[in-house]
Amino acid sequence: MEEKEIMELQVGNYADIDLDRSVRQGMPEVIYGAGKTAEQIVGIASAMRARGIANILITRLDPEKAEQVGQGLTQEKAEQVRQGLAQEKAEQVRQGLAREKAEKSASDSRDEKAARARAGEDFVYDAVARIGIVNRQETKKQGKIVVVAAGTSDLPVAEEAAVTAELFGNYVERIYDVGVAGIHRLLNRLPAFEDANAVIAVAGMEGALVSVIGGLVACPVVGVPTSVGYGASFGGLAALLAMLNSCASGVSIVNIDNGFGAGVLASKINRQSLPGEDQGEGMRENRPKLG
Repeated sequence: MEEKEIMELQVGNYADIDLDRSVRQGMPEVIYGAGKTAEQIVGIASAMRARGIANILITRLDPEKAEQVGQGLTQEKAEQVRQGLAQEKAEQVRQGLAREKAEKSASDSRDEKAARARAGEDFVYDAVARIGIVNRQETKKQGKIVVVAAGTSDLPVAEEAAVTAELFGNYVERIYDVGVAGIHRLLNRLPAFEDANAVIAVAGMEGALVSVIGGLVACPVVGVPTSVGYGASFGGLAALLAMLNSCASGVSIVNIDNGFGAGVLASKINRQSLPGEDQGEGMRENRPKLG
């Protein structure tokens, strides 16, 4: 690994990590899992973790690759622990401590850290959202974002948005399976929108849910067209065009199936709605160590 003016970190010949992104944008660089090998993901995530970056997000991670990534991260962590223990033991011996005491201390520490690694504390995988999280740390949840899905088939995209928003310190309320085919289901839940700072509306088929919500709420609405639908939906293109042509004001649209992008945008809207001193709360933990 090679550092360049501290702001970036090169991993092998395949990645150049933007260490300054959390300072500029309030959230660290995110790893897009599709198209990367498990070994590449492990290399990038391990380098970020070593710099103290918390809540490292890996999107579009399928279950098979997630298992490989989890195993790889555990091995990487175990190797780091072994190296740390060796240095610790050498330092204890150098300082003239009894060899037996040094060995016992190293053994106890090794057992404790190995147990933590086996417990899987360092890598969490959400199969519905297809998201992996490395070095997860709880953040204070503030404000409110409502994530709405038209149908159960839209849940993978909706959960990608919801998990992303939660990870970056936002309180999220989920309202699922309330599409326009049964509009009364949505109308019965209108009170949940009253104190929201942003709404993420996820829908496939004809994508009408976004226009309906846009006409009912006062806060910004982020529309997410999904690829759910029959032939003439053209893989989400019909929903995308319908949302872009919405007559409801205050509606913005992200790309087809882009739950992550919607989660980030809603997060920024929500945090801008908070009192000034709270806007950066929950994100400071994600800043890398520059020393």
